[in-house]
Amino acid sequence: MDSDLEPVALTPQKQDSAWKHCEVYKYGDRVQMRCLYCRKMFKGGGITRVKEHLAGKKGQGTICDQVPDEVRLFLQQCIDGTVRRQRKRRKSSPEPLPIAYFPPCEVETQVAASSDVNNGFKSPSSDVVVGQSTGRTKQRTYRSRKNNAFERNDLANVEVDRDMDNLIPVAISSVKNIVHPTSKEREKTVHMAMGRFLFDIGADFDAANSVNVQPFIDAIVSGGFGVSIPTHEDLRGWILKSCVEEVKKEIDECKTLWKRTGCSVLVQELNSNEGPLILKFLVYCPEKVVFLKSVDASEILDSEDKLYELLKEVVEEIGDTNVVQVITKCEDHYAAAGKKLMDVYPSLYWVPCAAHCIDKMLEEFGKMDWIREIIEQARTVTRIIYNHSGVLNLMRKFTFGNDIVQPVCTSSATNFTTMGRIADLKPYLQAMVTSSEWNDCSYSKEAGGLAMTETINDEDFWKALTLANHITAPILRVLRIVCSERKPAMGYVYAAMYRAKEAIKTNLAHREEYIVYWKIIDRWWLQQPLYAAGFYLNPKFFYSIDEEMRSEIHLAVVDCIEKLVPDVNIQDIVIKDINSYKNAVGIFGRNLAIRARDTMLPAEWWSTYGESCLNLSRFAIRILSQTCSSSIGSVRNLTSISQIYESKNSIERQRLNDLVFVQYNMRLRRIGSESSGDDTVDPLSHSNMEVLEDWVSRNQVCIEGNGSSDWKSLEFIKRSEEVAVVIDETEDLGSGFDDAEIFKGEKEASYEGGYSENLFT
Repeated sequence: MDSDLEPVALTPQKQDSAWKHCEVYKYGDRVQMRCLYCRKMFKGGGITRVKEHLAGKKGQGTICDQVPDEVRLFLQQCIDGTVRRQRKRRKSSPEPLPIAYFPPCEVETQVAASSDVNNGFKSPSSDVVVGQSTGRTKQRTYRSRKNNAFERNDLANVEVDRDMDNLIPVAISSVKNIVHPTSKEREKTVHMAMGRFLFDIGADFDAANSVNVQPFIDAIVSGGFGVSIPTHEDLRGWILKSCVEEVKKEIDECKTLWKRTGCSVLVQELNSNEGPLILKFLVYCPEKVVFLKSVDASEILDSEDKLYELLKEVVEEIGDTNVVQVITKCEDHYAAAGKKLMDVYPSLYWVPCAAHCIDKMLEEFGKMDWIREIIEQARTVTRIIYNHSGVLNLMRKFTFGNDIVQPVCTSSATNFTTMGRIADLKPYLQAMVTSSEWNDCSYSKEAGGLAMTETINDEDFWKALTLANHITAPILRVLRIVCSERKPAMGYVYAAMYRAKEAIKTNLAHREEYIVYWKIIDRWWLQQPLYAAGFYLNPKFFYSIDEEMRSEIHLAVVDCIEKLVPDVNIQDIVIKDINSYKNAVGIFGRNLAIRARDTMLPAEWWSTYGESCLNLSRFAIRILSQTCSSSIGSVRNLTSISQIYESKNSIERQRLNDLVFVQYNMRLRRIGSESSGDDTVDPLSHSNMEVLEDWVSRNQVCIEGNGSSDWKSLEFIKRSEEVAVVIDETEDLGSGFDDAEIFKGEKEASYEGGYSENLFT
């Protein structure tokens, strides 16, 4: 059988550590895995079965007796962490009511056969179709059915009640003989009904991804058939009011977390061409991100003083002692307002959004002549493919269901992630344009098809594309780390940017080549004291740096101590405790703590092993619990925020404001859930068009071929297992930070970008 196994190469895209400890093979259409240590083959159960096998958890299979102790301990901690997160989500989500299922088709037939009362149902011998009623008759039917099924105090009043009493036991007793509600036909009926409703109200397709959809359906089923729907007044009234109170209660519960771990104020811009410029304020802590409020800032951003007053108001609302940093975009007006804010509140930092700074770097990279030319060549391929349904079907067939465009948060980042995806899928694209299917396709003989074939077969194009990816891929990794919703980035961002510059230097070799890109990075990347302190306090990195680098970064730690620890007596204690951490004294030097440096999140490590230095531990946790990007928690709303400020009525404006408050926080509940790691997106979706327009829009080479864009002819091809496997971006940041040129460049960077150096002195 081993000869039939085809090894599968794992690409960097799935966040489960167990993938590194097994080999993956393809046997026919099935994916199988083999333990690296005991060589046991797993023919099913997925990566969870392998993880239980390695961790020594008694599940569905055997336990590995050859796995190293440190690997077993690490995977045990991973499993325990997953269980805790699942329990937390179950605790925070309302439990659905017990479901009593009454199949409509069976029940209605029996009602028709057994009842001739005037309730909207007729016997089979009647000329009227079962269930046929209109207007008030239908409403009376639903109300009588609801009363009969669920209000048994009035059973003696109506004759229908006796019929329903006799009917329900019959329906229940015959459940085992009916088609199960999860069968394909019944499921299709439910999905069609849901689709009609969502299309009728003009809902976004993303509505199907809401975590509240399944509880909604379960609640309807548990209420039984005939349950009434809420009225327009109910939704605008008591239901919205109750949801507002629920969300406010959740935010109040977060305030205790803010005191323990500190929090970050995230300021996001919402700027449309037609509506006002809106500022959204969110609060980040590792457990949860919450939406606080939005403000019309059309006239505020022009004034540094007004912007400062607005930021000050938000900080006071949260509690200045809870706020570690305020993160905004890196423009000058934000920097000036942030400087004033730090003068008034010495215990917090203003920090430019790391994701915004990285986007500025990528934007400058994309303006270089040779990179701009490569991007345009790549677009000649994607524009043909994504404007012709037949070509799109063919491409997805050869790439096993994978798309070659990959939308992310901004247009600049999308350019380079898409180029990376195209490079990954190079052999599949080349196989496609040399296949008989492509040669038989009418588009292959047209101008656009010929241009696409020429580009895909051009080795000079692939060489330039590969070089561009070598330069930008390390920067994109930093972007993914700072925008991660799974773990706070503060303990990793310094190391990630160091590794990015190191990778660029390695790939270009000659100083006059890589220094061009370093200067762009240094122009936009100001090393924050918080970034350096996060690096210093992360034991994964701290014990792998030399003494000289420690002493330089130590200054940033002292700066953070003086700023974030207002009590001078506690400051002195923290400084003394740092020596214990630095020299690995006491519990810091125990084998358990040493092994956990690489396996635990840095804040968790301090919480576990920092009890002997309690003040230093609290200080470290406050820093290591923060994000580096204001884009965390950025979600799209069904209700436009701009509608709030367009309303001329103060009562309705407040109602819309509360509606957005509820919607936004409900969307934020998804952050941190396991489903949030799914990178399956539709490149043709309108929601992605803002960043993908240049890659999938029609142009002069895509117009030929009348009738070629019929979306109904698109075929669904299940994505292959190979591309679904990814690793944690922070795991391979490695050890050894001893390149003096990189370190010197970081210290002497020129701040010619959107802010100036003196803002932080």
